Amino acid sequence: MSVKVLTANRLTDGEAVWLGANGEWLEQIDGALIARHAEAVTALEEAGKAAIKSNLVIDVNVIDVEERGTNLYPLRLRERIRQLGPTIRLDLGKQAEKPKASAA
Repeated sequence: MSVKVLTANRLTDGEAVWLGANGEWLEQIDGALIARHAEAVTALEEAGKAAIKSNLVIDVNVIDVEERGTNLYPLRLRERIRQLGPTIRLDLGKQAEKPKASAA
C-alpha cells in the first residue's frame, strides 16, 4: 500500500531531507512522518508551507512511498535518486555512506 511523506531540499546546503515525526527535517527517509489518510496529507502540506516561510527548505513535495518492512521506498525514480545520491558515481552521495556488504 502506498503512503505519503514530505520531502524538500534544505535551504542551507541543498541536501534532500524528509519531515520527521518529531517535526525536524531528516537526512534519511527512514523515520519520516507517514501520512496514511487525506487529513494527514493536508497536515504535511501545511508543515511544508510553514517551513518554506521560515526559510528552512525549498522544493517541498508530498511523495508516494511504499513501506517495505521497516524501510520506506520511494515509488518514483526521481525520489529514489534524491534518497541515495548520484547514479553515475556510487562513491558519492548517501549510498557511499552505507556500509558495504562483505563477501564472506
